[in-house]
Amino acid sequence: MPRLAPTVLALACLVYSAQAMADETSTTLKKITETGVISLGYREAEPPFSYKIPDGKIIGFSMDLCHQVVEAVRQHLKLDNLTVDYVAATSATRFVLVKSGKIDIECAATTNNAERRKVVGFSYPHFTTATQYMTRRADGIAKIEDLAGRSVAAASGTVNIEQLNTLNREKQLNIGVLPTKTNSEAFDLVASARASAFVWDGILLAAMIAQAPDPSTFELSEETLSPPEPYGLLVRHGDEEFRMVVNAALERIFTSPEIDTIYKTWFMSPIPPDGMNLRLPMSPTLKAAFTAPTAYLD
Repeated sequence: MPRLAPTVLALACLVYSAQAMADETSTTLKKITETGVISLGYREAEPPFSYKIPDGKIIGFSMDLCHQVVEAVRQHLKLDNLTVDYVAATSATRFVLVKSGKIDIECAATTNNAERRKVVGFSYPHFTTATQYMTRRADGIAKIEDLAGRSVAAASGTVNIEQLNTLNREKQLNIGVLPTKTNSEAFDLVASARASAFVWDGILLAAMIAQAPDPSTFELSEETLSPPEPYGLLVRHGDEEFRMVVNAALERIFTSPEIDTIYKTWFMSPIPPDGMNLRLPMSPTLKAAFTAPTAYLD
């Protein structure tokens, strides 16, 4: 065999690797072009971001943003029509569904942090919140130390359960951490007095308390267990072309008066199905994030 064979083989490998990388970075847009379908991940019960109402419609703040992104993708690909396939996700399954390609964009309330960016991509931030906990008001729990020796619930696959475990070790609180499959299960554990607290994102806890038959039964902690962190829409890791299309659509919305209208619809007005109103004005931090959208990399 000629001496040049190894060089030719190496060049062939380089060409193959470059092509494989090109194919990888354009996976989502190629899939959408070939199928005419874009898959949106949603949550069954995560108001006001993403949830299903009794008539089967999937709605929320994140869903409104994603629907606008869908239209931007359709225009970018010059498609006459683009069908939306809705795929239910949970805290435990969302990353697997995005990585496997079963979801193209997860439209919910997923915290963006460095560890998660190793396996998935994030859009520009569309909300910020911190980890808090809810308790029964009658228990008189005022600080995390009051939970020492008690049972505390948190959903598996969330940053919140990781933060709870870290605090538990650092402060030697001897908290019995109860992992749950869903956030609704965690809430029910507190409501039924099988757990003393439920640790989750403050905004989502506020929404869940507001939906309870008697919201006055519960209390949201003033104490936070983390600094404010951003939510982002999930996309596949390394697919920068698709992420750029998503971010361009979000930047157009965030820097126009349209974001004020969408925000007020979900955070300052009664929302389906029961007219819950969070009455939560846009924070200065979130307003700044919308004014000059940028990737969160802290």
